[in-house]
Amino acid sequence: MQPGPHFAFGDHATHGFVASFTSVPAHLAHWYLVREQFEPVPDEPGLYRLSEPERDGPRRARQAVHDLRRQGYTVQADIRLDPSLSAGPPRPVRPNGLQERRSRLAQAAAGRTTQRSTPPTTSPPSARPIPPKPTSAPTVHLTAPGGGRRSR
Repeated sequence: MQPGPHFAFGDHATHGFVASFTSVPAHLAHWYLVREQFEPVPDEPGLYRLSEPERDGPRRARQAVHDLRRQGYTVQADIRLDPSLSAGPPRPVRPNGLQERRSRLAQAAAGRTTQRSTPPTTSPPSARPIPPKPTSAPTVHLTAPGGGRRSR
């Protein structure tokens, strides 16, 4: 016989999106559900409701189901709240220019450059060319001793 689910998620007529637990210690279920933005329902022990359900409630409830399953718990959820059975609504895309910038960078990286006409050398970047040895010794001009300023 297979054990029942650890958590159950659904819709409630009064409380909106709710969650409950069955085979998980109460303190552990409370810890997980509070971190998933659920709060205990007063006078209903073991029942938790999603805080601020009007603020993208279905997506946040689906995310909670997904997170608990990823932690290894068995979760029963209504079809609407089950991420494996329902596709979420498409997320609005805010134009921030990032996609266009990435596209321009990719095109620039794929194109040829006019800055370098010869292929790079294979010498290591730290190697510097050695100047040629001088053919003659440098000439040093000496001044006379005691020479400094002339007096007038």
